[in-house]
Amino acid sequence: MSRFKQVVVDVFRATLSRPAALLVLCCVGCDSGPAPAAELASLQGCEDCDASDLISRFELREAPNPVRERPGWSPPRRIVVRGDSALVDWLRPAAPGVDLVAAPDRGAAVRSVPGADAVIGFCSARIVAAGTDLKWIQLPSAGAENCVGIPEVRERGILITNAQRIYGPEISEHVMAMLFSFSRGLYRYIPEQREGRWNRGAVPREQLWELDGRTMLVVGLGGIGTEVAKRAHALGMRVVATRRSRRTGPEFVDYVGLADELYDLAGQADVVVNAAPLTPETAGIFDATFFAEMKPTAYFINVARGKSVVTADLVEALESGGIAGAGLDVTDPEPLPAEHRLWRLPNVIITPHVAGQSDRARGRLWLLARENLRRYVAGERMLSVVDVERGY
Repeated sequence: MSRFKQVVVDVFRATLSRPAALLVLCCVGCDSGPAPAAELASLQGCEDCDASDLISRFELREAPNPVRERPGWSPPRRIVVRGDSALVDWLRPAAPGVDLVAAPDRGAAVRSVPGADAVIGFCSARIVAAGTDLKWIQLPSAGAENCVGIPEVRERGILITNAQRIYGPEISEHVMAMLFSFSRGLYRYIPEQREGRWNRGAVPREQLWELDGRTMLVVGLGGIGTEVAKRAHALGMRVVATRRSRRTGPEFVDYVGLADELYDLAGQADVVVNAAPLTPETAGIFDATFFAEMKPTAYFINVARGKSVVTADLVEALESGGIAGAGLDVTDPEPLPAEHRLWRLPNVIITPHVAGQSDRARGRLWLLARENLRRYVAGERMLSVVDVERGY
């Protein structure tokens, strides 16, 4: 059996064997926003779902100790939830005896948070300042840098949990969509289509790649980076990666290096994917020195954070031919101003920070939030706890 056929068979078998409870997750969710009414129509059919399949599939990590052992913890009395009354009603069975308060926007959260023990779905300096009794914040995103960067979060020892790994499927597929657009020339052919031009020479033959045997460097082999690596490996690519703390990785990653090997690995790569969290150590790591190490035929794809990139250096590398192109779902600044040079470069694909959106992701997020709500109220071990010192 060919490699491609084997991949198809494996995916088909995995789909058939997926537990029924996980299949329910596939039909809940929405395009964006905290918890619109349309999302609740499908969430209402999932009152009896538990999160065990979600935890297993995404290998969500439990805190080493129960939350009841944290200094200052006590059974919560009031929790503010980003959403409307219908979402609160869906969450209520996970928090018996707790006053769950719906807050549709940040302004409502600021007004509602005084006296609250926790907030689900929001984090801002105003909310933290107004919520003098806050002990726990559940973020709706994987990125935590803005929240942990609030001085009071650290000073008061507020517990932060996030949605790490939950958006891995969507974001990794976004990476592959950008990669295919470059490797098959779609980023050139689509503008030709708009002009009604049948231009077979829009992309030189040598720039139309077969991906089998090409090398991808994944910077940040966490939950999202692992999902990216898995898909690249399935296409026959050689995958190398970096991570901060250890050299171990899944069997489909050929080599895992530490941060100080970044430049050496960049020189090997045909595609570099940034999936690293934004921390003081990763801010600005993709600069002129880094791009000079990349092959002039290589592509750079960023689905993590814009501030990891020195934008002026990226523009220079793209305009000078130092790298072949860039796929950017995040930018610095963000939103990208209409007059910015990146918009006009023909070898750039820009999407407006939407890689994590899909018809399924929000359902997974709210199932995670409900499970963490249940655990917090019961004083159990929490899921996806952010290390405030490390920033993720």
